[in-house]
Amino acid sequence: MSEFWLISAPGDKVNLQALERMNTVTSKANLSSNNKFLIPDLKVGTLDALVGLSDELGKLDSFAESVIKKIAQYIGEVMEDSKDKVQENLLANGVDLISYLTRFEWDMAKYPIKQPLKNISEALAKQITQIETDLKSRTAAYNNIKGNLQSLERKTVGNLLTRTLADIVHKEDFVLNSEYLITLLVVVPKSNYAQWQKTYESLSDMVVPRSTKMIAEDAEGGLFTVTLFRKVMDDFKAKARENRFMVREFYFDEKELKCEKEEIMKLASDKKQQYVTHNHKWIFSSQQPCRGPLLRWLKVNFSEAFVAWIHVKALRVFVESVLRYGLPVNFQAMLLQPSKKSVKRLRDVLNAVFKHLDEVAAASIMDMSMDIPGLQLSNQEYYPYVYFKIDLSLLDYS
Repeated sequence: MSEFWLISAPGDKVNLQALERMNTVTSKANLSSNNKFLIPDLKVGTLDALVGLSDELGKLDSFAESVIKKIAQYIGEVMEDSKDKVQENLLANGVDLISYLTRFEWDMAKYPIKQPLKNISEALAKQITQIETDLKSRTAAYNNIKGNLQSLERKTVGNLLTRTLADIVHKEDFVLNSEYLITLLVVVPKSNYAQWQKTYESLSDMVVPRSTKMIAEDAEGGLFTVTLFRKVMDDFKAKARENRFMVREFYFDEKELKCEKEEIMKLASDKKQQYVTHNHKWIFSSQQPCRGPLLRWLKVNFSEAFVAWIHVKALRVFVESVLRYGLPVNFQAMLLQPSKKSVKRLRDVLNAVFKHLDEVAAASIMDMSMDIPGLQLSNQEYYPYVYFKIDLSLLDYS
């Protein structure tokens, strides 16, 4: 990905020659690759309306950029296991972003050029706002699923003192439905296995002899069962703690364990249904293909938002060119992709070629300390020619 400069100059003979000179210089010195940026003949309206629209388009430009950045970031989050595949999913009208930019064509069907500029701007704003609204609701639902699943998954990766036992214990490990007996689970450090076997029967009265069995083990210790009379349970727990044997507060409930297992499986399935696997095959759950609805929505609406954003840029170039160069409408727009190491030199070439468009601004660019009334270079970039930046590095996941 890279940065692009969208510029325009008046379309008269002098400036067309200046553009040609710029093309020659930049191509020979390998300063940038340049393409014409075709903007159709739009309805101008009044100059007062254009001034107001210029400000609105500036805000819409920033808003659209923030929305496509959010969508791109979320595609990266959803494709958490396939980060290297994110970039190829950031497309505009089915092609990569650079191809779309360098071959830009105004979408006459979506944004008819016979309607007023204000209407086109409002249509773009409405579209981008709707995408952002939908993004918020869809990502909130996905984050809820993901958060709940992570919470449950955390229970499965802790040690034997904290992790869920739903996938470890079985019905046959316990004495159930007894009025007098109860089976406890005890976590014993590995270094204390021998001590446990020697002492567990004597930690309290009424412990069932030879009732212990290790049913799980991790790096730190083992999970043992022991059966005893209910009335000595508190005494047994206290004596076990004194000997560094930790009794888990767990009582076997088949229905509860089944519900917990099913909840984990359901959340995992819900999450997987939101995106496609690493190798781009569909994920199958419960023998039904899951077609990644969230990822598909993100890809479609990234394209829609990006296309809308570039139309906003085109509108800004048109409006600013009319305000800057006057009527009748006659300007030529160009898209420049600067070479990474030649940005400053390219800027110098452009300022030199087009300095005749605004001698005062050109001079101030050469001397930033000069105080030019009405020209606030500190607040925004200003050049003798119309200039807008399109920074695709914001979307770079390579």
